Amino acid sequence: MTSIDTAGLKRMFDAIAVAIEADKDRLCQLDGVIGDADHGIAMALGFGAVRDALAPLDLAATEPTALLNTAAKSFLNAVGASSGPLYATAFMRAAAAAKGKATLADADFIALFQAMAQGIKDRGKAEIGEKTMVDVWLPAAQAAAAAHAAGKTLSEILAAALEAAEGGAEATKGMIAAKGRSSRLGERSLGHMDPGAASAVTVIGAIRKSLP
Repeated sequence: MTSIDTAGLKRMFDAIAVAIEADKDRLCQLDGVIGDADHGIAMALGFGAVRDALAPLDLAATEPTALLNTAAKSFLNAVGASSGPLYATAFMRAAAAAKGKATLADADFIALFQAMAQGIKDRGKAEIGEKTMVDVWLPAAQAAAAAHAAGKTLSEILAAALEAAEGGAEATKGMIAAKGRSSRLGERSLGHMDPGAASAVTVIGAIRKSLP
């Protein structure tokens, strides 16, 4: 049984910021094919802003909910593109899931992870199969819940989530975009991975690496 406190969540966001920054060019290249080539920049701006906003917090005096709400606000302020409201909603839903808890047990973190995925789905009004980050977040959340129900450790749960996320991103290559700018391409979006799905894998990979 793992216990994640506010400091653990801050480390998680720091790790995501580093991973996204390292992946920024690849994400922009993916977006250049079916979007306007700025997805990596937007994501790096967003998670960089989150890292900067969390840095001065007194972690001993901050509950997970407050940290997650700070993350939501700073991401939204930094990113006007579609990913801004999506991730801001994810972090606000996570904050609601963590309300009243000073530390998060495995079950709490799985609930938080599922709340993020559901928030992205609700805000984007997207379904699986529409070539968006929902094709990554929902399978990852479902895999995490299944692994938790099977009595796996948090490390194993997040490994299962990442595997499902990678499979979901790969599957977007065979989809015709139904949302966002890339939907205007119709069948020309076939054969290309959705950049939002690709960045979601990077985020989930960083979550897995940063938590015990």
